[in-house]
Amino acid sequence: MAIVASNPNPVRATSNVRPRWQEAMKEAIRDPGELCRRLDLPDDLQTAAERAVSDFPLFVTPDYLAKIELGNPRDPLLRQVLPIADELDERESFTRDPVSDSAAHQQPGLIHKYRGRALLMVTGACPIHCRYCFRRHFPYDEAPQSLEAWQPALQHIAEDASIDEVILSGGDPLTVVDSQLAKLVAALAEIPHLRRLRVHSRLPIVIPERVTNELLDLLTRSRLTPVIVVHANHPRELEGSVARSLSRLVDAGIPTLNQSVLLRGVNDDASVLAELSRRIVDLRVMPYYLHQLDRVSGAAHFEVPVERGRELIAELRKLLPGYAVPRYVQDNGGPAKQILT
Repeated sequence: MAIVASNPNPVRATSNVRPRWQEAMKEAIRDPGELCRRLDLPDDLQTAAERAVSDFPLFVTPDYLAKIELGNPRDPLLRQVLPIADELDERESFTRDPVSDSAAHQQPGLIHKYRGRALLMVTGACPIHCRYCFRRHFPYDEAPQSLEAWQPALQHIAEDASIDEVILSGGDPLTVVDSQLAKLVAALAEIPHLRRLRVHSRLPIVIPERVTNELLDLLTRSRLTPVIVVHANHPRELEGSVARSLSRLVDAGIPTLNQSVLLRGVNDDASVLAELSRRIVDLRVMPYYLHQLDRVSGAAHFEVPVERGRELIAELRKLLPGYAVPRYVQDNGGPAKQILT
């Protein structure tokens, strides 16, 4: 039986004007040469970037670019988005599917790995192509493109009463326009045993204008309890209007958490991680996970040894109150994340 919402959640009427967040996506920089020219970077970095994008494209929004220091190849925000030659090196034990998504792929767009939770790959689109992305090789073209195409995944969820939470992921699920997202959320709300809807998104950090009235409406008017997990790795990512986007989520009563990835040259420093946690907590967002790097092909240069990660967590416990210290975890592709300390 098809799972289609009989009473989709209403959203406020919108004009024909493209929302600012969509304009930001449209204006994103895709060309390594343009990126290097705008940031006054050396020619050798441009040459390497042009080679590396053959495996994973460049995509970075102007707002994020504006936070990067001009002429500094070591800038921690630049390091997250600039393709470099190291991405083309083959490293042993670094694979195209480091967390075994393929083994848990039950229906088109549906990953069912953890008991009680199912994950929907809503889209392959993202507002920023993080160079360490563990799904940089995922076959996004196989994901459903319409509510009708989602029926097998919705049916799987409906037939498994042990699932009480659905996670919207991707790509980034908030790159989907509100009207289409509302249809999927409404269809999920029709499944009686579902209780929570979790959304993993980098958009409130990268394009804060994405937190619209329409988005807040569709999340808070649903029967399902919404939870938002954002993704910031460095305190400088929280500057500017990002604070307002996070405040709007929290003010709407949506539990909001942050997860980070431990990255060499970005945040492998206790003072940086401590400041990230302080700023996150000051914005009423809770530190959630600090992930050990998923060993995806092309990202080996970001890896920090686990022992160093444990040392950093020990230092954070001396610097921060307990609630501000994220859990240090690793995804080994099993039925639960491994707590490393």
